[in-house]
Amino acid sequence: MDVRLEGIRHKVHNGERLSAEDGLYLYRHNDLLAIAELAREAKIKKSQDKVFFNVNRHINLTNICHSRCKFCAFGIDSQDQGAYAMTPDEAFAWGAEVVEQGVTEFHVVSALHPDLPFDYYVEVISRLHQAYPDIHIQAFTAVEIHYFSQITGLSIREVLETLQEAGMGSIPGGGAEILNDNIRQQLCPNKATSDEWLEVHRTAHQMGIKTNCTMLYGHIESLEDRIDHLIQLRNLQDEAPGFQAFIPLPFLPENTHLQGISRTTAVDDIKTIAVSRLMLDNIDHIKAFWIMLGIGIAQLALHFGADDIDGTVIEERIMHAAGADTEKGITKNEIIRLIQQAGYLPVERDTLYNILREFR
Repeated sequence: MDVRLEGIRHKVHNGERLSAEDGLYLYRHNDLLAIAELAREAKIKKSQDKVFFNVNRHINLTNICHSRCKFCAFGIDSQDQGAYAMTPDEAFAWGAEVVEQGVTEFHVVSALHPDLPFDYYVEVISRLHQAYPDIHIQAFTAVEIHYFSQITGLSIREVLETLQEAGMGSIPGGGAEILNDNIRQQLCPNKATSDEWLEVHRTAHQMGIKTNCTMLYGHIESLEDRIDHLIQLRNLQDEAPGFQAFIPLPFLPENTHLQGISRTTAVDDIKTIAVSRLMLDNIDHIKAFWIMLGIGIAQLALHFGADDIDGTVIEERIMHAAGADTEKGITKNEIIRLIQQAGYLPVERDTLYNILREFR
């Protein structure tokens, strides 16, 4: 008998919080089926046999970015081939063209453009919201919001209030990467620190704005760094609840400055899903982001604690720039089929996890 694993199993059965040492042990444990069993038990306690998805449209406003993070293949300089910045008219058209497909969310993220003013971003959100007030707008990562504060002199709260008044409903989870400033100094020194990222989400939660959170793994971080990242998210959720979902994002090295690093393995991906589900006892949803994991691993992840497979997306650009070889969007019927094949109940949700329809 594996005494340590039995102790973790006892904690999971009894709803007790796992320690950092427990998380590391699970990461280093090779019995995938035992880990899957524990993660699935934790998932069933949270959301029974449901697996959520939504119908969303990603709007990536620009790829011109002053940050130029080493792990990013999306951001480029303004003079580089392929550089673009949507006008407010173009951004509006990008969203409007899919409204008849039943989209319930505009997912608006961008880059840290050196010249675009804050008013530009406010106008994009305002125009979409005024035309389609019933479509939820999830917009701008904490890194972007921190950047808006820098270029305007406004406080984080004032930036959030302005965006909220324009129609922003919630905040995506990007930009967290690994919450370790030694690593951030090596990989992304020109954007928000760990504490600054956390402070944006803390402030949003205090204002009643729901957010998501992420972790970019599989680059130069250690397993200890991953577990510490999860615990920092868990601690913030204890302090100021507001995280709806956690999304682990495997690092895709193609076209980045870290191309010597191999892509994460399927075992690492599904272990990370499972460990996340077991460590993050106070965050309800774990998302298997099919764009980065691939359809097959995302489907398998539903047996390792994930209860959300994201959405239709309808053309994503950022992850594909780094070599994601998935489709840029899939249909609602395809998502329903993938979930059903895995043995779960597909549930269409809105951004705030209100149930719109179950597909029995």
